[in-house]
Amino acid sequence: MGFKAKARKNKPKPSDDGTEKKKSSSGEVPCAVKSCERFADKKLGGRSLSFDDATEMWGSGNFVSTKGRVRVCKSCYRSWKKENKNDDMY
Repeated sequence: MGFKAKARKNKPKPSDDGTEKKKSSSGEVPCAVKSCERFADKKLGGRSLSFDDATEMWGSGNFVSTKGRVRVCKSCYRSWKKENKNDDMY
């Protein structure tokens, strides 16, 4: 028996009395793209893009930046990544 199996075996069972903390899908940092309502927290899959990359994708004025970086949610990052997949970075 490996250490993971032992850990699962000795793990306490969750109680049904409602004392558990439930994970919330809301975050603290909103997505910088103005048309998006999601959150850009790292634990929810958010990333940050450079100001220039965001300007190429969404145009100036369609996002909010802080310190030259633009915080975007997972879906906005994936759409940016899909658009720039074939660009030569080198």
